Amino acid sequence: MTAFPRAFIFDLDGTLLNTLEDLADSGNIALAAIGLPQHPVDAYRMFVGLGVGELVQRMLPENSRDEATLKRAGELLMAEYKERWKLKTRPYPGIPELLRELLDRGLPVCVLSNKPQDYTDLTVREFFPGLAFTFVRGSRPEVPNKPHPAGALALAGELGLAPGQIAFVGDSSTDMRTARGAGMLPVGVLWGFRDEAELTANGALHLLSAPGDLLTLVDPALRSKG
Repeated sequence: MTAFPRAFIFDLDGTLLNTLEDLADSGNIALAAIGLPQHPVDAYRMFVGLGVGELVQRMLPENSRDEATLKRAGELLMAEYKERWKLKTRPYPGIPELLRELLDRGLPVCVLSNKPQDYTDLTVREFFPGLAFTFVRGSRPEVPNKPHPAGALALAGELGLAPGQIAFVGDSSTDMRTARGAGMLPVGVLWGFRDEAELTANGALHLLSAPGDLLTLVDPALRSKG
């Protein structure tokens, strides 16, 4: 592992963006449409993180997870999310400034999300205008979702860096397992959807209380160009 990371890969939902309410509202409207019980918004903290298919499975009652219901609930959820994806979603305070600082120091900044690729692209463009991310990768059929390390390792290859030279920043066990599986530095954030215990138990080597804390991991010799 390098002393100072030479690039940063960020999770999206729960790390850069607070998307919880828009996801929960979409899920609950889908559930209501098929006559199934809804959930408190906070329950969705444990439902999200592994992609749309897993979200739908987790929000449905165990006795309603037949193929037809899964398909219908997924269609309804995505139809609602298409209308709601930016109603309540916002970057976490301090995140745009952090990303700009990293880019100004010449460090590659990437996104790796289990959100579908089109929505990953859409939300990054909407909420981080003018920030030149190096690569933005969402869920794609040809690459296994996190926590499989394939997506992270593919980004390392595109960056031309060894995995140990990259910090992987996220808010959940999924992200910490991805980082460890890829041989990257696991960095957990405490403002996201999951808690410190989950992050620590899954191998986080650094925990951030606020976005600016990440700058302590940056080589001090890299001065901002801003």
